[in-house]
Amino acid sequence: MTRFATFLGALAALWLVATQGVAQEYRVQPGDTLRVEVVEDQSLNRTLLVSPDGRISLPGAGALRVNGLTIEQIQRALAERLAPGFVNPPNVFVDILSLAPEDEDPVTTIFVVGEANTVGRIELEPGTTLLQAFAEFGGFTNFAATKRIQLRRGSEIYTIDYNKILDGSSRNGSVRMHEGDVIIIPQRKLFE
Repeated sequence: MTRFATFLGALAALWLVATQGVAQEYRVQPGDTLRVEVVEDQSLNRTLLVSPDGRISLPGAGALRVNGLTIEQIQRALAERLAPGFVNPPNVFVDILSLAPEDEDPVTTIFVVGEANTVGRIELEPGTTLLQAFAEFGGFTNFAATKRIQLRRGSEIYTIDYNKILDGSSRNGSVRMHEGDVIIIPQRKLFE
């Protein structure tokens, strides 16, 4: 029985060394979930999702672009950013909790509200432009205020004039759609 326990212990040690080697070489990408631990201040410990733009955010360290970095590089960068808030440089440990899911058929999901022929969630191919998105949801109803269309991207709001896109005086139709964009088509007023 002692040989079997020794064998299992050796096997576990080999697995640990092999997985740590892989984890050290792995380059973080958007969608990965990381666990950050700061030994000197446990209130900073948290689970972080790498955002679509490749960043994580930690109090005291701010937003940090981690896309393409190894775990060791992320640990060093976080320790450097947190250092001014500590007497001695903090000990920061980062682990990968889960990898980004692999999309076999990537899509960009947008949402359409208001006077469109199709409202709700719309799935587009990546790289789809605003003008192509208009075509994808079937255009506008007869009551659409096409001069006051809103494109909402996060906290930013852009006003789009469809008529200017059509006559070529606006290049807004070539704007590429992003995941989570919301297109709002208001109802026109009486003499609009």
